[in-house]
Amino acid sequence: MTIFYVPKSAMVIMAHPDDIEYSCAGTVARWTGAGTQVVYVLCTSGEVGIAQAGLSKQAAAKIREAEQIQAAKIAGVCKVVFLHQPDGLLEPTLDLRKKLVREIRRYKPEVIICGDPTVLWSGDNYINHPDHRAAATAALDATFPAAGQPHLFDDLEQEGITAHKPRKVYVCGRNQSGLYVNIETTIDIKIESLRAHKSQMEDWDPEPLIKEWATECAKGKEMQYAESFRVVSLLDDDEWEKIQNQSKSSHNA
Repeated sequence: MTIFYVPKSAMVIMAHPDDIEYSCAGTVARWTGAGTQVVYVLCTSGEVGIAQAGLSKQAAAKIREAEQIQAAKIAGVCKVVFLHQPDGLLEPTLDLRKKLVREIRRYKPEVIICGDPTVLWSGDNYINHPDHRAAATAALDATFPAAGQPHLFDDLEQEGITAHKPRKVYVCGRNQSGLYVNIETTIDIKIESLRAHKSQMEDWDPEPLIKEWATECAKGKEMQYAESFRVVSLLDDDEWEKIQNQSKSSHNA
């Protein structure tokens, strides 16, 4: 039997409001239910995602940010950071990398969850959004090696933010095959959090599709519903424990 890994802290980095709910909210809800402190970081506010005549991008951004905050609360997440990069025009620039490094160093998560920058095609009827690929690239580049290198973006130390190397990276997506997380107990939370994005759902109920995807992911895995990840361990157990002990010592000094 595989023991379910529960980190003390995690950060999810995605491009738009609702990306997390579609991809990994079931796993997030399992973690928060077990005590994990989770932070969401959204590169954009999804301001071009409401095609309503007369609605400004600024007004759309407020709607979508409010929906994301509510979705996060449903999943047990209390902190959501918006980087306010341009929706639909996101690029994995050095400026975005630095912004993400700042948040990683600020919150010092044990685990980073992000998308897969290599995924271009998804079936025969969908091309992966360029913002998704850009956010995933920027997230991985910020996570390793940038966030853990003290002499890179060292001006952040003036903000009291010091280097931090996360323990693991979870790359999410239905095409991943390294780890399958059983979300039987949290799929209803995943669906409810997705429903919080009312501007995107309108009259559509996401439950049948989400359960179909989760069932396909769990096929042959002795579970009803699953989310899948590729897991990269940047630090082994001894290295992580050493870092934690050093952190405790510095706080107690």
